[in-house]
Amino acid sequence: MSGPSIVRTQILPVDRPFKFESGGILPRIEIAYETYGRLSEHKDNAILIEHALSGDAHAAFYHEGDKKPGWWDCMVGSGKAFDTDRYFVICSNILGGCKGTTGPASINPDTGKPFGLTFPPVSVRDMVEAQRILLKSFQIEKLKCIAGGSMGGMQAMQFFCDYPSQFESFISIASAIKHSAQQIAFNEVGRRAVMADPRWNDGNYYDGIAPEGGLSVARMIGHITYISEKMMQEKFGRLKKDRDSRAIFRPSFEVEHYLDYQGISFVKRFDANSYLYITNAVDNFDLMASISAKERFRGQGRERGMNIGELRSKKGLVISFTSDWLYPSSQSKDIVRLFTALNVQVSYTDIATEHGHDAFLTDYEKPSEIIRGFLASLG
Repeated sequence: MSGPSIVRTQILPVDRPFKFESGGILPRIEIAYETYGRLSEHKDNAILIEHALSGDAHAAFYHEGDKKPGWWDCMVGSGKAFDTDRYFVICSNILGGCKGTTGPASINPDTGKPFGLTFPPVSVRDMVEAQRILLKSFQIEKLKCIAGGSMGGMQAMQFFCDYPSQFESFISIASAIKHSAQQIAFNEVGRRAVMADPRWNDGNYYDGIAPEGGLSVARMIGHITYISEKMMQEKFGRLKKDRDSRAIFRPSFEVEHYLDYQGISFVKRFDANSYLYITNAVDNFDLMASISAKERFRGQGRERGMNIGELRSKKGLVISFTSDWLYPSSQSKDIVRLFTALNVQVSYTDIATEHGHDAFLTDYEKPSEIIRGFLASLG
């Protein structure tokens, strides 16, 4: 039996100015990415995978020496939903991230120090534009599909609408066309936790200790929203790990230890400023407003002017999960209604599960079956 598939993250240097939607400009950027499978001779078998908020370019397979594979290894690989025997799968770290692509922790060439809060505000569309540069480096003119879950679904839909001629289809899993007030509220509490940490120091913490306490709390808040109430009750209930009666205000319940672990793990791999920038980008994402603005600008020489007619004959797949209360099924139904109105042929499935929002990362059997069938229908 052969060993696990090994992959390495690669870096694409972009030695020309990158202009952000906000008007900010960086003289150069770098884009971290990984690929799985082989690009066909006609370059017509490519699929672009988009990661969620805390993800990165390492979607599948193993890095040398890793004990765990990439974050979507259950979905990407030989014979899996995104079958690398058939498709050339690409995944890149988003602009503003902290796992290889240029972000707030990257060095500003003008100062020799990390950008921190001098980094321009990032939008989902900026993330898309960076990925478009990556695709051009492969000389890929049209992709079989673009797919992602949660924030990844937002990127997929934005890219698909901005450049419909570049895709045959899109897949959105557990996502939304815009955040609700509740979703924004959860993100704001997380941002406040980071900024309330004295070590955050207005984003200038790179020469000292990072705001680990604040970022850990932000991650703990996030994890509460990723799991359904029923699953949390079944998994933890009121079990206690520490029965020492003197342990007042120290984690004692199993669920407290779980959240502690998630928070501590997160601060070891993620930059606090990136967390602020990315959650801000997601909160400001509004696909309907974006489409309306693009229609108004059409005919003014803007490359992103959208021709809705181009969406006809395109296909979409939308998947939601019954117990997902962070991105409830009603928001996926909004996606279906929007793209149906744009004449996209949209299929929709609401999968029964008790795993909450995290189901898009853990429940792979039913989604894999649906995605395989969807991709097969593209020919």
